[in-house]
Amino acid sequence: MSSDRIYNFSSGPSMLPLPVLEQAAAEMLNYRGSGMSVMEMSHRGKDYLAIFEETKADLKRILQVPDTHEILFMQGGATLQFSAVPLNLIGKTGKADYAVTGNFSNLAMEEAGKYGEVNIACSSAESKHTFIPAQDSIKLSPDASYFYYCSNNTIYGTEWKYTPETGDVPLVCDMSSNILSARVDVSKYGLIYAGVQKNMAPAGMAVVIINKAMAGAELPITPKLLSYKLMIDSDSMNNTPPCYTIYMLGLVLKWLDSQGGVEGIEKIKAVKAKILYDVLDNSSMFIGCAEKASRSDMNVTFRTADEALDKKFVSEAKKAGFETLAGHRITGGMRASIYNAMPVEGVEKLAVFMREFEAANC
Repeated sequence: MSSDRIYNFSSGPSMLPLPVLEQAAAEMLNYRGSGMSVMEMSHRGKDYLAIFEETKADLKRILQVPDTHEILFMQGGATLQFSAVPLNLIGKTGKADYAVTGNFSNLAMEEAGKYGEVNIACSSAESKHTFIPAQDSIKLSPDASYFYYCSNNTIYGTEWKYTPETGDVPLVCDMSSNILSARVDVSKYGLIYAGVQKNMAPAGMAVVIINKAMAGAELPITPKLLSYKLMIDSDSMNNTPPCYTIYMLGLVLKWLDSQGGVEGIEKIKAVKAKILYDVLDNSSMFIGCAEKASRSDMNVTFRTADEALDKKFVSEAKKAGFETLAGHRITGGMRASIYNAMPVEGVEKLAVFMREFEAANC
């Protein structure tokens, strides 16, 4: 990596692959002979439509999205989907099941309660979200319009290691922080969405992948631009889409291909996670926050037994070129987010720093 760049372990917006940034910089003023920046293009002009269509096609190919599903590019990030999901989907029966395994799934559950009856199918709140509930602890409602869960919890550092079985109830999943990091059978889901600022692109957009059969039953109060049916019919262009973010997503997808696609990045992800968890498992100072069976491969959360020592670690890490290692304000401690763009080298160097910090402060 360039000597003047730090290792950014931010939970989002997160680092982007260096080759992507370099290509975007090279094309900033004159995109491939067009004489203008992508930022300046009409979203309905041929130059930009080519970018849009190629990006969408690449995402469909890489995630193996079946023809039953549509890919949408929607503004407002993942948080706006907390509202869009129930507005579009809860009306079928007026009820929905939610798995509450972290801060964002809890916020989504609270938002859904404005539009229908919500059943908390399972929760890890009593343990401060240190684990993911097992399948046999999920209490399903047979008449739910959908079952909602968040596959990776950035704040608490837990991750679902299985796909919930919900029978005939459609699965809805927030995959904001682990999309494109492992293979997913999209056909099992009624809807997947992801804010792009962790593994996909700069902030400003959510990707929504929806089974087209689920669209068109939105509540009458649904705002026009939150209607999945309208967005499908207009190919995400009822208004001006987040053009530059879509362009950057396209570059990231090309980079992902160079890493062996999702299959290749999944292997790299496992290597990175093992490096840090090996440090935690063999440390007498650092304590992992999540239960081992539920530990996230994207967000490694840990602490020491001393809050002052935590702050010292974060401060010294910053001086050593490791940025944004402080845990979320809700939890404290430390968090290393090792999304797809974080190179193995950065994780290896952090592991060395952690061992040296422990040796110097025991």
